Amino acid sequence: MALPRLENAVARRLFMDRHALLEQPSGASKGGDLLQLISRLGFVQLDSINTVARAHDMILYSRRPSYRAKHLTDLYHGGGALFEHWTHDAAMIPLAFYPQWHLRFQRDEALLRKRWRNWRRDGFEQQFDTVLTHIRDHGPVSSSDLGKGEKKSSGGWWDWHPSKTALEYLWRTGALTVVGRSGFQKRYDLTERVIDEALHAPAVPLDPAPTVDWLCSQALDRLGFATSGELAAFWDTASATEARQWCQQAKARDEIEEIEVEAADGSLRKCFARPGTVDQAAELAPAPGRMRVLSPFDPMLRDRKRAERLFGFYYRIEVFTPAPKRIYGYYVFPLIEGQRMVGRIDMKADRPADCLRVSALWPERGVTFTPARIKRLEAELERTARFAGLGTVDFAADWLREPV
Repeated sequence: MALPRLENAVARRLFMDRHALLEQPSGASKGGDLLQLISRLGFVQLDSINTVARAHDMILYSRRPSYRAKHLTDLYHGGGALFEHWTHDAAMIPLAFYPQWHLRFQRDEALLRKRWRNWRRDGFEQQFDTVLTHIRDHGPVSSSDLGKGEKKSSGGWWDWHPSKTALEYLWRTGALTVVGRSGFQKRYDLTERVIDEALHAPAVPLDPAPTVDWLCSQALDRLGFATSGELAAFWDTASATEARQWCQQAKARDEIEEIEVEAADGSLRKCFARPGTVDQAAELAPAPGRMRVLSPFDPMLRDRKRAERLFGFYYRIEVFTPAPKRIYGYYVFPLIEGQRMVGRIDMKADRPADCLRVSALWPERGVTFTPARIKRLEAELERTARFAGLGTVDFAADWLREPV
């Protein structure tokens, strides 16, 4: 019997709908409205690079143009509606999801202890009691408040002293909670002083099954359709084996069904979806034609392979690629128009000059930047400049390049 099939154009619309990109970019962007958006996405990835604006701010702005960075800060610091932890990377997560992170804390406790010992963070385990006692007695701290005189590890990205490593470990395993940032440096406090007692881990050993069920079910609802591996990767807590078993059991209960999804190249891939998803997706309206700048860490593009299959858009960030080996640039922003990826743009805020400087734009193959499309681009860049607090947009003489 033939499986229900999602044609590529419909699959794109469904995927964009689940990522809040199918509707017109508009709406309230503060308080409960912002929390509702983040809950819909599941989380918002944090990143420190500030070429134009930070990734989390770009993600929220692309969906709610009235959004400003202060709105997230207010929700995080003042409202107590979010907590910071890890999915596939550091992220802002709705506090209502906190009980589902107890399994993550439990698994990280053993995993990180072993991994970080192997990375020669000598002495970090001996600092646990000292760090906890200091915070209990003196209140929230950052890594710069501790470890005076301690020897750091061997340079590079992980240039941490033992007390910094202890802070991160105690945060990752649930004993500490991040309560804010100064610049981009985290401040930590005791979880018992920050998180409502009703959300704390139970005293009895944790049964992973209910959490795995929540993780897989919620991931599927946010992706629309997915393989078991994609479900496991969404929150990055359930294992691949657990996700496969969940799919088998959910299918046996008729909670999900197997479908075929057409890729951009016409190939077909088997995925799981809620029953009726194919028919429901056929009713979705086309995406608005407005051009939008996306963050390199936008949740719609987070799974690079999935984005390539669905949109035919090959994208890799080149921050860690040596300059001579870069194909595009240090931090290049994807451009979407309607439900089509149309290019990528290299631009940077020049704050002393109050200007958004556009170095280069590479159209995707088959996309021509006609005068009408360039007008749509200019309108989007003017909006982006205002969001970044910049007055003007300046294009380099050779900004419009040939597709690579």
